[in-house]
Amino acid sequence: EVQLVESGGGLVQPGGSLRLSCAASGFTFGSSLMYWVRQAPGKGLEWVATISLRGGTTYYAGSVKGRFTISRDNAKNTLYLQLNSLKTEDTAMYYCARDSAGNLRGQGTQVTVSS
Repeated sequence: EVQLVESGGGLVQPGGSLRLSCAASGFTFGSSLMYWVRQAPGKGLEWVATISLRGGTTYYAGSVKGRFTISRDNAKNTLYLQLNSLKTEDTAMYYCARDSAGNLRGQGTQVTVSS
């Protein structure tokens, strides 16, 4: 059974940081492109970042580029997203996913940015 389990979300003030993790199982993690997507309240899913098989190549949405960093540890079957300089508009449920549309995603972890 394929499982993606996110963790690390929480409440943080604007300008703060969080590190999200995603534990993967049930498929060959090291052979899969991986993605982070998010869904803000009342909005659709938004692609955030993509990482290549070995982590050497990454892509980011313009709204997070320079503030977020996607990474992976294939030995631990774990995907990460470092969130820095958080803004209120980053408030959303964050999901790791096996596709850029977020159709194959975990249950999510909530990030709330508020003063």
